[in-house]
Amino acid sequence: MWLAILVAALGCYALKLAGLSLPQRVLSNPSVERVADLIPVALLAALIAVQVWSEGSSLTIDARSAGLAFAVVALLLRAPFLVVVIGAAAVAALIRLL
Repeated sequence: MWLAILVAALGCYALKLAGLSLPQRVLSNPSVERVADLIPVALLAALIAVQVWSEGSSLTIDARSAGLAFAVVALLLRAPFLVVVIGAAAVAALIRLL
């Protein structure tokens, strides 16, 4: 197990070093900037999908989906962040109560 942790740590360090070693002309390329801006959004969307629609190794639709739907609607209506989080939790709790 420790060997796997060490290899992962070295891999992360090498990846970070490779990113820092890139010349500025590569980083200022518009397509690289566009991709770099979209990667965090894609990773967050994937994390949300895994957390909301998976249970073990199967897909499931439950109260978390209703909470996510509330959060999406609240964000589209530009609700404050606390309203989105508390509202989504409340909707999921109410659905589970039923």
